[in-house]
Amino acid sequence: MASRQESSLPLRPKEQDPPEGQATSKSALKKAAKEKEKAEKAARRQEQERQQKEQAEASDTAKHLYGPLSLPSEPAASQEFTELADLYDAKEDQEVTLDARVHNARVQSTKLAFLVLREGPHTIQAVIAEGGAHKISRQMVKWSGGLNTESIVRVTGLVKQPLEPVTSTSISNYELHVASIYLISAAAQQLPIQVKDCMRPPPMGDEPTQAEEQAADGTPIVSLSARLNNRVLDARTAANNAIFQLQSGVSNLFIEYMNKHKFTWIQSSKIAGAATEGGAGVFEIKYFDTKAYLTQSPQFFKQMAIAMDMKRVCEIGPVFRAENSNTHRHLTEFTGLDFEMVIRNHYHEVLGFSERLLIFIIRALQTREEYKRLTKVVQQVYSEAGNFKLPPGDDAVRITFAEGVKLLNEAGIEAAELDDLSTAQERTLGTLISQKYSSDFFTMDKYPLAIRPFYTHPDPTSPHLSHSYDFFMRGQEIMSGAQRIHDYNTLCERMRASDPPLDPLGKGFKDYTDAFRYGCAPHGGGGIGLNRVVQFYLGLPDIRAATLFVRDPGRLAP
Repeated sequence: MASRQESSLPLRPKEQDPPEGQATSKSALKKAAKEKEKAEKAARRQEQERQQKEQAEASDTAKHLYGPLSLPSEPAASQEFTELADLYDAKEDQEVTLDARVHNARVQSTKLAFLVLREGPHTIQAVIAEGGAHKISRQMVKWSGGLNTESIVRVTGLVKQPLEPVTSTSISNYELHVASIYLISAAAQQLPIQVKDCMRPPPMGDEPTQAEEQAADGTPIVSLSARLNNRVLDARTAANNAIFQLQSGVSNLFIEYMNKHKFTWIQSSKIAGAATEGGAGVFEIKYFDTKAYLTQSPQFFKQMAIAMDMKRVCEIGPVFRAENSNTHRHLTEFTGLDFEMVIRNHYHEVLGFSERLLIFIIRALQTREEYKRLTKVVQQVYSEAGNFKLPPGDDAVRITFAEGVKLLNEAGIEAAELDDLSTAQERTLGTLISQKYSSDFFTMDKYPLAIRPFYTHPDPTSPHLSHSYDFFMRGQEIMSGAQRIHDYNTLCERMRASDPPLDPLGKGFKDYTDAFRYGCAPHGGGGIGLNRVVQFYLGLPDIRAATLFVRDPGRLAP
């Protein structure tokens, strides 16, 4: 009975889930409420930060002494600026204003920050301390210490002697106590390579391909490839900046010497209508509807200028060589220092002039204060810089090719009197000359005629030899030169006897040979590789370190 009564009780209705749309609506409302609360908190936080910032700015006694700087739209009163290089000889308490890069920045405390300022190869420590006569604020200290490295700033301050020399900067006997600092140009916070990491020599040979790889001591290794890919940053290092200033110095010294000896400056064309000088190793280019070629050297043009009665000519310009040589001293484009001059009696007039030119350049690099200082900067990275040996006086060590071969044979290095020397033989010869004459510079005269260009003048007394010479620094060639053939018939004969034969009346040659058909004075000259002079004078391991924008078989950028 009981069970019958229970069964008669009414059934409770079954619970059902809310409609799908209603559940979604509640979830969306909760999410929206959370987002609203989150946004309100963020807004309150931003407002609080804004108020704190305004309060900090209101209490900032130095807000006019730092911050972004924009150049005025209208001319302003001229301001006197100081170069960092001038601070080596500064005076205590001298006030200076300068523009420089932030090489390093760090906050020592809320009251003190340090910067290392860099301009070219020169660096100095800058101190930003709270208080003082200018009432520098903690906000200014924090802002200054947080500047991104490589940013450009304008700083005014007092030159002071530090308690101890600052060994980490090139200007060690002074530091700069900052009175004001303004940001001219901000550098990105993340850079592909760090300038400070490029202050060590790049690895050579089997180098790492990634800039992030590290040495055993944990310091990053920046490969040569990574440096060249980011040349704008790499070239900012003190050593690299000094290298290119020294390269400019070599050019200026060349100009100085040529002007002193009354040479005429010419600007030869770098485009030729035919592949000249034998046709090997030239870059072909499209020239409207025909082919043209980048010139391998200004050789033909220099000689034609002599035929124009210019007597002494010179130029500085690019040289192009389409040679697939991937070595430490070869480029497909380099800078040539070229000259040509009339010979009065004997071709040694040109050889002697060339030797005195190189000795003048090297001696000036060693003795003039501006170049000595730059060389010391390079020496901090490349230890061989500054160790280049020259004998006393103005005369170069000069040997003949036959004497060079003899020196090699006596040292157990097999060499033939009529064959060209290999790079290894030349380097060995350079070591032998250095040991015997205490000189890293020497010249070698009277090369075999068969290994010289067709326009090289034969030696009348020795038919297998020529009136030609090469110059060497640290056993590596930096200049090639000779007396040139000035007689039209002899020149044509030599061209036809070349291997392969050349047509004196052919395209690219007729204008050149005609210059001698019209009469031309005896002459000779040479071509100096600017990049190599810098490389070997400083003892750099690779010519790319002495080339601002490298062009070699594998590089077309930047």
